[in-house]
Amino acid sequence: MGSTSDVSSAEGVKRRDVIKRSAALGLISVPTMSFLSACASSGGDDEDKAEAGKKTEKNPLGVNDSAQMEFVLFDGGFGKEYAEDAVKIYEQNFPKVDVKFSATQKIQSTLQPRFNQGTPPDLIDNSGAEQMDMGVLSSKNQLADLTPLLDAPSYDDPNKKVRDTLRPGIVEMGQLDGDPVWIMYYAYTVYGVWYSQKALDSLDEQYPETWDQMLAVCEKAKKKGMAGWTYAGKYPYYIPFSLYPMIGKVGGVEVLDAIDNLEPNAWKHPAVKACFDAYYELYQKGYILKGTPGLDHIQSQTAWAQGKALFIPNGSWVENESANVIPKDFDLAVSAPTGIDSSDKLPFGTIWASGGEPFIVPAKAKNTAGGMEQLRVMLSEASSKNFTSKVKSLTAYNGGTDGITLTPGLTSGVAALDKAGENVVNPRMQDWYVQLQKEKIGVAGLGEMMAGRLTPAEAIKKIQGFADETAKDTSIKHYKHQ
Repeated sequence: MGSTSDVSSAEGVKRRDVIKRSAALGLISVPTMSFLSACASSGGDDEDKAEAGKKTEKNPLGVNDSAQMEFVLFDGGFGKEYAEDAVKIYEQNFPKVDVKFSATQKIQSTLQPRFNQGTPPDLIDNSGAEQMDMGVLSSKNQLADLTPLLDAPSYDDPNKKVRDTLRPGIVEMGQLDGDPVWIMYYAYTVYGVWYSQKALDSLDEQYPETWDQMLAVCEKAKKKGMAGWTYAGKYPYYIPFSLYPMIGKVGGVEVLDAIDNLEPNAWKHPAVKACFDAYYELYQKGYILKGTPGLDHIQSQTAWAQGKALFIPNGSWVENESANVIPKDFDLAVSAPTGIDSSDKLPFGTIWASGGEPFIVPAKAKNTAGGMEQLRVMLSEASSKNFTSKVKSLTAYNGGTDGITLTPGLTSGVAALDKAGENVVNPRMQDWYVQLQKEKIGVAGLGEMMAGRLTPAEAIKKIQGFADETAKDTSIKHYKHQ
């Protein structure tokens, strides 16, 4: 379902902890196993590259106007219509070109062989359950630097560079290490606890700000036949969408930084234990929808939309992904996570928001200029408005909402960001260490704890072990907040 620059040393990434105002979506997507084990790859020689076209005011990247461009999209919560519309604009601008467009949920299994052969497509939406590890891709020199795109004139205003039209934090998230920008996060996601305002009103309750209040709301829901929570049991790395910002709220941003930095004993911080204990209490008191550990993201979202559970941790793509099951009078809303109590380091409203839906241009693509030009089209005001109206999300383009009636979820997301102010956090575990985040912390740690098969203490010990293994693994590129 679904980040940017300012790095000064080869050892780390400069942090943008606070990403101001923006709301919207980015399907985060899941891990997959070790990927691109042999990405030195054959094929893809410079001889196979499309010849450069003539640079003009309308073609600032010098796209070859007769070279085919191939675009592979992740077919997820945002659907594919927005991308198909942008492809039509590309084809109008280059009438000799018939773009080869496809959409799949199996990004890694479909594209890994092509990376290994040196014949990848020109533009990829690297998202979904089979998301390729961005750190591995960049360390194997498989990604093109998107700086030429960022420094090109924007689609709408030749006096503005593309980079000057983007939301705060987008460029920084795409950097990973040093100045090159490897990733363009197209969507902007608000992560948090999603719920029906109508259902909450029916309990005569407001969204709980402390954990005691959360337990009281869940108890009241339980007495009315509704579970307090559900989540994607088969993909429990959705749990951090609310758990990580809760840890940051309780212990401060430095706790999240230490976790991202793979520091020794980072997971043993008292704030982590307090939050794990709180979530485990939901299991102990029977406030989690029965059968949740066996549900995937669609099944859990459907049960929640049907009123079987009050709260679900998710990203803002959920409004579009569940549009066919969310009732018209649902009154979708999102909140920053509930804290423990008044001793928390940061105020209620502290939320996680960041770029999502990562687009990449492979270094060995035949038509890298074409891939970047397609992104330039997508970062226009018209394409951004089209995306927002069709998928109920904002884009990386800083604007594009004039004249659009915002949906309930998007309206709530914008309000949540307004309330957060400077207290917007951006944990990087999910894009720095995909396998660690999804398979180990998510499935083997949090998933087991929330199913009652590990205690919080056992889960913390296990997760710290996973983090230590990753920190010591010299085959893995390591990053640090600066």
